[in-house]
Amino acid sequence: MVSTPAYDPPAASSDTAPATAARHTGTIIAGCLAVCLAQIGLVLPAAINGVMQRTLQASGSELTWISDAFLVPAAVLALTFGVVGDLYGRKKLVVGASLLAALGYLVSAASDTPAQLITGQAISGVGAAALFPASLSMITAITTTPAARAKGLASWTTALSLGALIAPLLSGSIVEHASFQWAFGMTGMVAVVTAVAAWLLATESSAPEGRSLDWLGQITIALAMLSLLYGIIQGPSVGWGSGPIVLSFIAFVVFLAAFVAVEHRSAAPMLRLELFRIPAFAASAAMAVIGMFGFLGGAYDLSIRLGVIQHQSPLQAAVPFLIIQGITPFIWPLLVRLLHRVGPGPMLVTGFVSLAVAQMWLRAVPVHETGLVPLLGPLVLNGVGFGLVVAAITAAAVNVVPHSLTGMAGATTSLVRDLGQTLGPAVVGAVALGMAASQLTGGLAGAGLTPKEHGIATAVLNEGGPLALHTADLGPLSAKLAPFTTDALAHGYNNGLLLTAGACVVAAVIAAAFVGRRPGGTAPVEAAESAA
Repeated sequence: MVSTPAYDPPAASSDTAPATAARHTGTIIAGCLAVCLAQIGLVLPAAINGVMQRTLQASGSELTWISDAFLVPAAVLALTFGVVGDLYGRKKLVVGASLLAALGYLVSAASDTPAQLITGQAISGVGAAALFPASLSMITAITTTPAARAKGLASWTTALSLGALIAPLLSGSIVEHASFQWAFGMTGMVAVVTAVAAWLLATESSAPEGRSLDWLGQITIALAMLSLLYGIIQGPSVGWGSGPIVLSFIAFVVFLAAFVAVEHRSAAPMLRLELFRIPAFAASAAMAVIGMFGFLGGAYDLSIRLGVIQHQSPLQAAVPFLIIQGITPFIWPLLVRLLHRVGPGPMLVTGFVSLAVAQMWLRAVPVHETGLVPLLGPLVLNGVGFGLVVAAITAAAVNVVPHSLTGMAGATTSLVRDLGQTLGPAVVGAVALGMAASQLTGGLAGAGLTPKEHGIATAVLNEGGPLALHTADLGPLSAKLAPFTTDALAHGYNNGLLLTAGACVVAAVIAAAFVGRRPGGTAPVEAAESAA
C-alpha cells in the first residue's frame, strides 16, 4: 500500500536557482511532511474499516467506495498535478494540496453518513494526488548535486514509508478510545501543519519549459476509471445485468477508446502510448496492474476479515498492517544490493510468488482464529514479497526502454501500478460480497428462523448486503444469524484471496517470461530508490 507518484519530472537544470542552506533543509522537511501526509491518507482506513462499517451501517459497496474514493484521484490525477507544479510552482501546489486535503478530512471528520465520508475521502484523494509528485519534484529541484539528491530521495522515501507505518497505528489507537471521525480529524490537523510548514520553510521552484497540460487525456481516463469502478462495485447490489451497470461498462470502453485517440493526437500526452509498442514494457505494465491488484486486493481482504468479520478492535486490526508495512524499510538496503546483483526479474518472480503463497496461507487460517500468532507467517511473507516487488517493479520497466524514455517509463509504470491498486478493493469486494449474498440467500431458509425473523433478515440483506446483515443490531436475531453470516462472509472473502493469489501468480509468470536479469547500472537502482 505504498504509493508512488506517476510523474515524469523535467530536467533539474530548468528549475530555479539553488537556495540557502536553511531553505534547502526546510524544503526537504516540507517535502517529507507532504509525502508522509499523502501516504497516511492512503493507508488510514485499513485498521478501521470495521468500525466505520458498524458506525455508519455501510453496505459492502459503500465500504469499498470509502477506500476507492481516495485511491482513484490519487492514481489518475498524479501525472497532471506533476505538470501543474512544474508550470505554476511546487511550493504553491503543496500548500494548496495540503489545505485541500485538510478540507477533505474535515468533511470526513464531520460525517454521519457513508456518502459524506466518501465525499471527504475523494477531496482528500485529490489533495494526495498533488502531494505525491509535488513533494518529490520540490526536493529534486533543490538538490543539485548527485550526493545531495541521493540524500533528498532517501529522506523522501523514509517519510513515505513512515506514513505507511503511522497510518494504521494512528487510526487504530485513536479509534480505540474515540469515534472513527477523530482519526480523520487528527489527519486534517497534520495537513494544516504541513501547509504551514511548506509556506514557511520551502523554496519555490518551477520548470515550465516544454510542459503543458493534457486536459482531454486527463478527463477521459478519469471518466473511464470511474465508469469501470462503478460497474464493478455496484454490480453485486444492483445486478450485473441491470441497465446502469451495463451502461457503466459501455461508458468505460467508450472513454478508454477516447483516451487512446486523444493521446495519439496530443502534442504533449500525459501517457506516451508508443511505449506499449515495446513488448517487454507492455508486459511489465500488465504485470504491474495485475500484481498490484493482487497485493492491495489481498490487503483489503485482510482488513475486512479483521475489522468486519472478526470484530477485532482498531488497535488489534492495525498490528498486522504494521508488520506488513514495517518489513520493507527494514530490508531496503538488502533489496537495493539485490537489484544491483541479480536484476529485477528474479526479484519480481520471488516477490509475486511470495505474495501468492502468503495469501493462500492466510486463506488456510480459520476465520475463528483471532490471535496474531497464526497470522505471523503469512504477514511476514506478505511484507517480504511486497518489498521485493516495490523495489524492482519500476526498474523492470526502465530497463527495457531507451535511456531518453526512462523518466516517462517510470511514471507510466507508477500510473498503471496505482490503477491496479485501485481495482484491488473493488474487484475483491464485488466477488466476495456476491458469493456471500448468494450463500446467505439460500442459507437463511435452513437457519431455523420464524417467518417474521426470515422477513427481517431478508430485508436487511436485500437493502444493505451481507456486511450489513452481519453487523446489524437485530437483538436476539443477530445471535441466530451470526454463524451463518460469518460463514458466508468467510467463504466470499476466502474466494477473494484465491483471486488475488491467482493474480500474483500470473504476474510472476509474466515477470519470468519478459523481465530479464540485467543487473548493474544506475538507472534501475535510481528508479527503485525513487519508487520506494
